[in-house]
Parts: sequence; C-alpha cells; structure tokens
Amino acid sequence: MKFKSTISVLLLLTVTFAAMAKKPKTKVIAHRGVWKSTNLPQNSIASLDAAIKLGCYGSEFDVHITKDDVLVVNHDPDFYGIKIATATYQDLLAKKHPNGESIPTLEEYLTEGLKQKKTRLILEIKSSTSKERTIKNAEMCVAAVQKLKADKLVDYIMFDFDAGKRVAELVPHANIAYLNGDRSPAEVKAVGYNGIDYHFSVFDKHPDWIAEAKKEGVSINVWTVNTKEDMQKFISQKVDFITTNEPELLFDVLKGK
Repeated sequence: MKFKSTISVLLLLTVTFAAMAKKPKTKVIAHRGVWKSTNLPQNSIASLDAAIKLGCYGSEFDVHITKDDVLVVNHDPDFYGIKIATATYQDLLAKKHPNGESIPTLEEYLTEGLKQKKTRLILEIKSSTSKERTIKNAEMCVAAVQKLKADKLVDYIMFDFDAGKRVAELVPHANIAYLNGDRSPAEVKAVGYNGIDYHFSVFDKHPDWIAEAKKEGVSINVWTVNTKEDMQKFISQKVDFITTNEPELLFDVLKGK
C-alpha cells in the first residue's frame, strides 16, 4: 500500500509540474531595443543586439520610407533633424547616432536580427505622408522580409488600419497586430489581424477588451508598460505580451522579485 501511495504522489507531482510548465506566461518585448539601461540609441542595431543578449522574446522597431523608397529604421519622423519622408537615404547618411552608427536600413536591421533565432523582430510599419505612401511602406516591408526569408521571425504592427489589412492580404499567415486602440478585438480579427497591441490606457477605457480578445483568439500586447505596478496588473490579467522600455524590470517582476 505504501508503495502504491508513493507512486500516486509521484504521478500527481509529475502532472502538476507538467501543467505548470505548459502555463502560458506573459512575454517581454523590448520597446525600440534595449537602450535605456545601456545608454544606446533607440532603434539602433546595438540596441537590438542588447535585446537579444538580454533574452527578450521580441524587440520592437520602427520602419519609415524615404523620398527615394529606401526603408530605414527610426522611431521619430526625423533623424536628428532630417525629415525622413522628404529626404533621400543619402541625405540621412549626413547624420549618425551618438554611438557612430548610421541610420540602419531595414535590410541591415533584419540581417543582424537573423543571426539568431530566439528573439522575434517586431516590425512597426510607420505611417507616411499619405495613405498611398503608407501602403507602399507596408508592401515594401513585406517584400524585404520575404527577400531575406525572415518570415518565421518577423511580426507586424501598425497604427494605420488599412496598412494592416494590406499586410494580411499579402501574408495571411503572419502575426499582425493593430496599435491605434480604436477598434475592438472582433473588429480587427474580421479584416485579417490576429492581435491587438494597445497602449495600457486603452484597457482602462475598455476593460472588457482583454476578455473579448481571448474569446476571439486574438493575441494581446500592451504598450508601453514601464512601472512595476502596471506590469503586475497586466501579468495578472494574463496578457500575452508586454512592450516596455524597462525589460530588465519586467523580467524581475515575472520572476516574482
């Protein structure tokens, strides 16, 4: 009897630990790479490498289209005072990041990211000077990803609703999340998105959207969550991803520190 009881306990523990291992955990996405703690330029290749080294699930970055149709990685619409949408790529090379890097092209950035296979590349398609230019940016981003065979490592996010619809037409099996926060999970799913990626304030206005997203099978990302209290709040709600400027802090919170 004692032997049977021991076996039963062991089986119970095995099942319990297996269930714990399978329990989904909120994943860490570094916003514009890891730059705050490292004093590196945002959206630089160095900040991407730092996110990879830290072990982030993903590293978010922003892609603009230049006047001469070159895709470059930068958050703001200007690169140290040079407006990207009305500049040529050659114009942008007149400036450098403080660490000596030139503005990365999308191809350069993806090539660096493809040197590894663990950290996902979260590509934000930035809106341009017109709807036509924004859609062209989206189409060129997809083409660049496919050219480099980076499909399995790249997810797409965007504020322009139509740009996301276009990406869904071109690559229907890609992970595509909407950023603007003005559509319900059901609305985004209906046109081909499979994720919402909303600022944390959106969920204060629409607290039911987390439950709706789970019901619709739509992934949930929350940006930009930078305090321990907010991190704990969304982890407790079992969101899929948190995008943050403080990835080291988020890792500590997830570990219960």
